[in-house]
Amino acid sequence: MKILILKPSSLGDVIHALPVLRLLKSHWPESRIHWWLDASLTALLEKDPDLAGLFRFERKRWAAPHRWPEIAASLAAMRRQRFDLAIDLQGLARSGMFAWLANAGLTVGLDNLREGLREGARAMYDLTPPSAPPQAHAVDRYLAVLPLLGVPVHWNFDWLPVRPEAARSVTEKWAPEGEARWVILLPGGRWNNKRWPAAHFAAVVKELQEIPDLRFVVLGSQGERALGETIAAAAPGRVLNLAGLTTLDEMIEWIRRSRLTISNDTGPMHVAAALKRPILAVFGPTNPWNTGPYGQLDNVLQDTRLPCVPCLKSRCAYSDPLACLHAITPRAFAAKARQALGQAPGADPLRMRS
Repeated sequence: MKILILKPSSLGDVIHALPVLRLLKSHWPESRIHWWLDASLTALLEKDPDLAGLFRFERKRWAAPHRWPEIAASLAAMRRQRFDLAIDLQGLARSGMFAWLANAGLTVGLDNLREGLREGARAMYDLTPPSAPPQAHAVDRYLAVLPLLGVPVHWNFDWLPVRPEAARSVTEKWAPEGEARWVILLPGGRWNNKRWPAAHFAAVVKELQEIPDLRFVVLGSQGERALGETIAAAAPGRVLNLAGLTTLDEMIEWIRRSRLTISNDTGPMHVAAALKRPILAVFGPTNPWNTGPYGQLDNVLQDTRLPCVPCLKSRCAYSDPLACLHAITPRAFAAKARQALGQAPGADPLRMRS
């Protein structure tokens, strides 16, 4: 059995799709599975034990017409594999076309408002599961393709296996072992109106620095480094600002070591969810039922009293800009964090749900 999975981006979406890979490989151990993936994310899957190979989607490079022969060469390489099965989990026109042109024996996709219907990709598929309800999480929407193929859905798998080289690299570069309990801070976000203010993250750090063994590490992109500097200034010597300084693999291994992740709605938050690390997440314009931390939706803080929440828009148009984020105060958030860390009198740590 040769299988092609199409889910090129983004980081969080690819994380959400990984259970499909794990369960396919568990059900068909001898299968050879390839993944069509955005070139910026190849580090996430290039050493994955369940994959036989990757097809790189060079979205930015292929935008130039003189690069279009590279697209044809990539499609030809796909077709030479003679896939028995292609599964499009992106559900957009581009991915649907690539799935169809791969010429697999059977092409499966989704038939939802978010995947399959929005750009007409549904027309490219031989088979789709029933439409998902509006509040279905992305993980559950993707898993819906498996019963069509006779593949059982269960949770007896390792969502993100340990990366030994990256784990060693984290130890050698930053020596996080010892008595300290590490809290991951993720102040970034693709949209500015997803970002709880960095000053609020800093205020939470100030509130929590009374806990002697607690240390904080800021993770994110190079463009989010200034956010980390703002947070680090709140507690010199207690905050390690690694925004822009880790590889994707190193970021994953840092999160694996954490006691708690404090996050906006951003891709690395889904890494923490996949690793079953406790999360406290701030949501504003997006819907956590669809894209929140899987298994930990009770740990999302969102002010739903405003009439526009969730607006699902990349820019805030409310009369009081970013009111949905500002309504969540650092003091209230710090109280939740203490509870998660088992510091509040009589409080229990966050219970994980799978």
